[in-house]
Parts: sequence; structure tokens; C-alpha cells
Amino acid sequence: KGKKRQLLTPTTFSLIRCTDFADRYERQVLPLLNAGYIVLADRWVFTAFARDAVRGVNRTWLRKLYSYALKPDVTFYFDVPLKTALGRILDGRTRVKYHEAGMDMGYSADPYESFGIFQGKINQEYRRMVREYDFITIDATEAPDIQQTKVREILENKIDLPRYRWHGPILPVRGG
Repeated sequence: KGKKRQLLTPTTFSLIRCTDFADRYERQVLPLLNAGYIVLADRWVFTAFARDAVRGVNRTWLRKLYSYALKPDVTFYFDVPLKTALGRILDGRTRVKYHEAGMDMGYSADPYESFGIFQGKINQEYRRMVREYDFITIDATEAPDIQQTKVREILENKIDLPRYRWHGPILPVRGG
């Protein structure tokens, strides 16, 4: 109700999202890591760092808030010009959501203009984190197959993938 009525402060919003992340982390990510699996995650805590910092939440406080989450072994940052990114995000959409567009920040009364400004500021936060967290930058303007080849090469050098490759039947063999 608070979100729909736009009553939440950026800090309250941050706490709610962190709680949601903590629940998914504890119930989904940690059990897999503890069982020896490789976990691939889109964005991780970095989305919260970028989005909430743009909304004015203290960066140091955010890092402490999410300090329970393990640091990824490898983090890719797919670098793309803002105009291209906005086109990809908005392609096929009829509208953008209020908070997604950063309308709560008062950048513009037009949701698409506000979205562009808000996403530009989020992009700046990600660029700041590239250095802070040693993200591996991939040129996202290249063809997808070239990007995929680069990601695979990097992962092969960073992770002992054969150790994780599964060798055997999916289901136990029954009978003779």
C-alpha cells in the first residue's frame, strides 16, 4: 500500500528490498553454494547499490546493509551507451512504472524523460562500482556471440569448470 500510494522514503524502500533479497539469498542462493553449485545471478546487490544511491541513500550504509551477501567471484559489467540501453529496456513496452522511471525523484513530469534521467544516474553509479568492485567490463555494443565468447573465455580462466561438469544420468537407473 505504501508503494502504491508513494508513501515510502528511499531508506524504507531500501530496507524492504534488502529484506526481500535476504530471503532469496538465504532460501535459494546459499543452499546451492553450500551444495557446491555455481550460482549465476543477474545484478546481485549492485542493483540496490546503484538504484538506492541515486535516490539519496548513503552508499556506506548500503554496503553495510548488504554486507551479509558474499562477494561474487566474477562480476561482469556489460557497458552500453545509455541511448542504446534505454532503447533495449523500453522496446515493446507500453509504459514504464512510476518508481522504475524515477518519478519519485521529481526529475521530470514526463515518465519517459524521467526514466532516461534516472537510468543515466544509475548508469553512473554502475560505472563507479566498476572500479570499486573490479567488475569485468564487456562491450555490450558488440554482437551477442562475440560477447558470449569473451564471457566464456574469462569464466574458463577464473573458474575450474570441469570440476562442476556433471557426469552421469539425471535420474537413478532402476532395474537391470
